[in-house]
Amino acid sequence: MRNEINEIGKSVIDLQIKSLKKLKNSLGKSFEQAVKVIHKCKSKVIICGVGKSGIIASKISATLSSVGTPSFSVSASDCSHGDLGRITNKDILILISYSGNTSELNNIIRYAKSSKIKLIGIVSNKSSTLYKSSNIRLLTPRVAESGDGIVPTSSTTAQLAIGDALSIALMKKKKFGKLDFKKFHPGGSLSAKLKTASDLMLTRNKIPFVNENQVMRKALKILNLKRLGFLVIINNLGLTTGIFTDGDLKRLIQKKRKIENSKIKLFMTKNPFIVEENMLASEILFQMNKRKITNVCVFKKGTKRKTTGVIHIHNLLNNLK
Repeated sequence: MRNEINEIGKSVIDLQIKSLKKLKNSLGKSFEQAVKVIHKCKSKVIICGVGKSGIIASKISATLSSVGTPSFSVSASDCSHGDLGRITNKDILILISYSGNTSELNNIIRYAKSSKIKLIGIVSNKSSTLYKSSNIRLLTPRVAESGDGIVPTSSTTAQLAIGDALSIALMKKKKFGKLDFKKFHPGGSLSAKLKTASDLMLTRNKIPFVNENQVMRKALKILNLKRLGFLVIINNLGLTTGIFTDGDLKRLIQKKRKIENSKIKLFMTKNPFIVEENMLASEILFQMNKRKITNVCVFKKGTKRKTTGVIHIHNLLNNLK
């Protein structure tokens, strides 16, 4: 019995794989046109489907919005009772239907025509109302469904995939990157992975600044006071010239050197490893582990010698949990 159940599951997945292969081979100029038209849209992308296609419409809309293309889905039924007013001729309308003859979409199609709204149809039937009425036709392949051929499975997988393909193509065209993505995903573990140096760094009076001409006796007092395990050494212009760490101090003590009245610039490490404010926290942690260091200076792009913050590895680890 277990093998029989597994075989049923595998057969469903096999049909969906065949559907996706057909879809992949069918992408062409219409897909490119759809991406270009949506990219130029100054308003929103409105998506609608009926039944299972309606659920797919909601998912595609959510994905588009999350990667920089404002979108929302509408109910075909509600559109016949006032929600057509949510759609303007500045919007792009996407209608999803396997058959293309779903009666619930007819009012929306008529409204799109009369209001001169750009209509993109995701449809499998070339002779259908939706196919003929669409300005851009994304033709999904005719596929075999699971469950004696009556349950929308392979067709909805193809619809979902083409929606994902549109979303990622638009994301790349808009040059929507990790930092943009982070703005729309402030919560959860995903947000933690996308945190940057600017999210975690200590700033202003928390930075252990010491002038390079300061004598060691006074510099070490600041080292003890700040409790970060290092000092950021700056010149009279406020530019970073080096760092001095607990490790440096221990090595000097082992050598039994008299350093109390010497200037700290004689013992600092020049050209320390530094990171830019937009560097991902995960990359910073990797680099710190690689270099076996516990602190880094942070700078703004284009101002490498001006420290704007510092990061301690303990703070980094706590925020990446």
